[in-house]
Amino acid sequence: MKNKHKYFWTCDSSSRTGEGRLASLFINDLKKNFKLTKIKIPNSKIKLLDKILRYKYVIPFIGIFYCWKSFLNNHKVYYINYLPFWNFLIFALLPPNTNIGPITGGARYNENTNIIRKIVFPICYFLSEIIVNLRNFNLIFSTDLLKKNLSKRTIKKSEFHYILKKFNHIKKKRVKKNIDFLIYFRENDNKKINFPYTFIKKLSSKGFSVYIVGDKLDIPKVINHGKISNLKVSKLQSKAKFTIFSHENIYSLFTLECITNNVNVLIDKTYNDKINYFKKNFIRIDFNSFKEFNRLKK
Repeated sequence: MKNKHKYFWTCDSSSRTGEGRLASLFINDLKKNFKLTKIKIPNSKIKLLDKILRYKYVIPFIGIFYCWKSFLNNHKVYYINYLPFWNFLIFALLPPNTNIGPITGGARYNENTNIIRKIVFPICYFLSEIIVNLRNFNLIFSTDLLKKNLSKRTIKKSEFHYILKKFNHIKKKRVKKNIDFLIYFRENDNKKINFPYTFIKKLSSKGFSVYIVGDKLDIPKVINHGKISNLKVSKLQSKAKFTIFSHENIYSLFTLECITNNVNVLIDKTYNDKINYFKKNFIRIDFNSFKEFNRLKK
């Protein structure tokens, strides 16, 4: 029998984004043991005001307001949303004893990364770590990418790889594969820096079928599906032979979903040391070698 306590939560992230899917997974876990009541943020009658209030960097703080409202009414509160570790203000402003969902952040960046991610983010991580320890929040991290920014004390009491644990035992039935490549693309500064445009151009020019989900990728001959539902993405994954991993996060939600759908993940040989899980699903190649393309065709 489910616990009779009402758990209030706020989640504004789209279920089509990685952050939204992560929040949904955590909520589904809670539903197994608790009765959940969702806080609905009312729409403003003024369109411009409504747009401002629902801006992705504003609405989390509106959610915090509703968390306080529920807390003052003696309800148990969960804050489940896009929860990047750099946003120390969220951790500082939440009500006492709030339970929080999986923490994200810590993606790997290269030498071209802007100054904010290189200098400002580590400072914000430091402030967040102080706050979450002082306030004794439950610390569940979606991956282990932030370990390098945490103290031994914090690491010892934290749980890592929430996403990996969700996908560790899932394996779907094999179906006929008629899509060569299915790739997730997002108009994001860091993702754009790491995205293998040249490699994908070569793939499409050499006759491989390349399907793109997410934002539109302006490369000739690729097929853009746009932002489609999770169900449609899953159907495409079941028919795909290969995908390309996200350089900033090798075990992204999209990559893990591909693996459960028996999709092989191409990874550049320079990242070989990053593969710690699902090793059989990764294929190491040199993205700059024409010989590797011939091997793929065979």
